[in-house]
Amino acid sequence: MSMRITRVTTRTGDDGTTGLVGGSRVPKDHLRIAAYGTIDELSAFLGLARLEWDGEGSTLGAQGKVLTDHLRYLQNQLFVAGGDLATPWDQRHPQMKVVTAEEIAYLEELGERLNKDLPPLKDFILAGGSRTAAHLHVARTIARRAERHVITLARQEDIGPHVAVYLNRLSDTLFILARWANHVLGIADVTWDKVPAKPGLAAEE
Repeated sequence: MSMRITRVTTRTGDDGTTGLVGGSRVPKDHLRIAAYGTIDELSAFLGLARLEWDGEGSTLGAQGKVLTDHLRYLQNQLFVAGGDLATPWDQRHPQMKVVTAEEIAYLEELGERLNKDLPPLKDFILAGGSRTAAHLHVARTIARRAERHVITLARQEDIGPHVAVYLNRLSDTLFILARWANHVLGIADVTWDKVPAKPGLAAEE
């Protein structure tokens, strides 16, 4: 089924409400909107990570394409997750695309495969290293926030049974992807310093 978007500005939300799939309207600060809005934010940040990787991983050939392809796939799947949450339970139809156990398995397999390439994790990791890794670490934290929204929403309304688990696994996978990006670029992860030296204060002019 094709879709054509002819208008972006509709003014239908000027009263502070927005429409769900099926036509019902809810306030824009409704928890369901916070949940799938955070997923939209996550997808946008993966887009930034892809742009960073286009530069940093451009000389890696097929190895660099691995991350590009998976990030694009994840963005597409996050669109499905957003639609899953934007559709009230009684408005679902059998053919609609929703988050499934198959997508959770994909994340688990991807994480396991790439983690085999990495050195053992002996310290806590801070965001950093390459610009791509730093962006992926931010995306990881957004995935956790989305997961929290979804768990709270699930206590109040019926939603898809796989979304929260998917976001949990996605956060783990993004952590591994961040480390993998640093690894293939030959950049060390930034590790937590238990007793960091305090930087000196600049002398006053």
